[in-house]
Amino acid sequence: MIRVEGITKRFGDLEVLKGIDLSINKGEIVSIVGSSGAGKTTLLQIMGTLDRSERGGVYYDGVDVNKFNDKALAAFRNKNIGFVFQFHQLLPEFNALENVMIPALIGNVKKQEAEKRAKEILAFLGLSSRLTHKPAALSGGEKQRLAVARALINNPSVIFADEPSGSLDTQNKEELHQLFFQLRERLNQTFVIVTHDETLAQLTDRTIHMKDGMIV
Repeated sequence: MIRVEGITKRFGDLEVLKGIDLSINKGEIVSIVGSSGAGKTTLLQIMGTLDRSERGGVYYDGVDVNKFNDKALAAFRNKNIGFVFQFHQLLPEFNALENVMIPALIGNVKKQEAEKRAKEILAFLGLSSRLTHKPAALSGGEKQRLAVARALINNPSVIFADEPSGSLDTQNKEELHQLFFQLRERLNQTFVIVTHDETLAQLTDRTIHMKDGMIV
């Protein structure tokens, strides 16, 4: 489903990625682990099309999206990729329902359809009673489930998560980890997760270990 070949990336004189080759299968839940500075987040951002590599290809179903122009890449990302970040990245001025709807509206889904889809996802995630609440009125666990709902709204082929449980307490961590596997069961969803959480890494189908910009 996703394949990267020979990915390299520098920031100034620092070589962050040193020729990464990696494949992710449809419906797989993969964790990427390693110490700080290993290149995990940079790899995630390049695989998720938020950044571009200097060399190498990023292939989705055989198509190298690195060759897309910025407009085409943004449209591809909106339709095919969801993101969950450690600190939620929710828009504080919008309520829960509006936050989830935004990617669909950007993708030109009609407002009525986007609202219906958002309510269905929020109900599945147990947030039906929080539709009109703004992020500041939600707990940490609720915010992260809201972020997952937003990632799911366009029915993406893959969700990239960067330290998704890093800001949660033990109970909310466990609930979030269970949620990923429930989504895989229900939607055949693919997850690529950067994490320091050993418990989560041990649960995933496969763990990719990184060190000094390489897979080890």
